[in-house]
Amino acid sequence: MIRAAGVLDPARIVAVETGACPHTAIRDDITANLLAVEDLVAALGPLDVVLVESGGDNLTATFSPALVDAQIFVIDVAGGGDVARKGGPGIERADLLVVNKTDLAPYVGVDVEEMRADAVAVREGRPVVTLSRHDPHAVEELLDWVRSQVARQRTGRLVPVDPGPMAPHFHAVDNGASHAVDNEHSHTHDDHAHTH
Repeated sequence: MIRAAGVLDPARIVAVETGACPHTAIRDDITANLLAVEDLVAALGPLDVVLVESGGDNLTATFSPALVDAQIFVIDVAGGGDVARKGGPGIERADLLVVNKTDLAPYVGVDVEEMRADAVAVREGRPVVTLSRHDPHAVEELLDWVRSQVARQRTGRLVPVDPGPMAPHFHAVDNGASHAVDNEHSHTHDDHAHTH
């Protein structure tokens, strides 16, 4: 999708296939992702920002603090107005929570202000951005946050924080079938993107 959108030179996009649970490469064994990041830096470095994206809608997905310097967790208003209220490690503990696609709220019956209030309530003071790509102010708010993290990292003030114990995580397997899901490393923003 990133290649099709033309937002990046394809050389700056690396797909990582885990061959198992898609969250393994961000949580349990981050080696595949770290190797891909090292390859990007070797080929294109120095890089200011590397985004490690793990797609999906699993609210219990957590990142190993050894993988990223800062985590952005993205939820979509089309997923339902109660998503933020349900919580979960990503929603509650990510460095930034983005409530995305707010322009769709009227079409899916979601009150954005209520959803934002729910998010703020479960995040104990951590920042929340409500975002629509059609709202330049909201986009700038997200970019300002990313730029601030880059500035903090450059000065040594960005210290990754261990989010604490991880929630149990299971995948049902039907008839012995397994699935493989790609994680993507990119130099752009996408759902569940994380600065490194």
